[in-house]
Amino acid sequence: MSERAKFRRMQDSTPEDWAIIRPQAAQFSAGLADRVLAHLKLLQGDHGGFPIDRYCHCLQTATLALKDGRDEEYVVCALLHDIGDTLGSHNHPEVAAAILKPFVSQANLWMVEHHGIFQGHNFFHHVGLDRNLRDQFKGHPHYQRTAEFIERYDSPAFDPDAETYPINVFEPIVRRLFAAPKRSLYKANPNAT
Repeated sequence: MSERAKFRRMQDSTPEDWAIIRPQAAQFSAGLADRVLAHLKLLQGDHGGFPIDRYCHCLQTATLALKDGRDEEYVVCALLHDIGDTLGSHNHPEVAAAILKPFVSQANLWMVEHHGIFQGHNFFHHVGLDRNLRDQFKGHPHYQRTAEFIERYDSPAFDPDAETYPINVFEPIVRRLFAAPKRSLYKANPNAT
């Protein structure tokens, strides 16, 4: 059994308490990739009316990006772009972006966070919405990147006959990306004064 800190209110914590907490928090953080991959698998079997389930869609999107030579960060974004469907049925792009935010560039973060509006260009007009909602972002530095993500990877990844790599192809890539955040509130800034 792990040793536990003694305080009952955060403001009563001591350096000794944090000497107990920090290594255990680091151990928990080291399991993030496993938890993300397990959560992604919750999308298995959920077709939501689509030709393939959401899990296969994520795998297909990542397969297309990997086959096209995209870098590992981009491939993980492609794999996880719809991971928010389980808990954020009304804002899944923002949920996916929140998970990825500490680990990816601003360009990839913006792409994931806005992919829903950009994908809407392909179907919003069928459900009574404005298919041109993405136009509000014309001129944004990541507009074209996001439009390309939809056109080349997200939109064509609903094909039951398409080549789809299994998750074990992506697991090492996910583990490398989630091994160390690029930015985090909880990551000390060595340049801070």
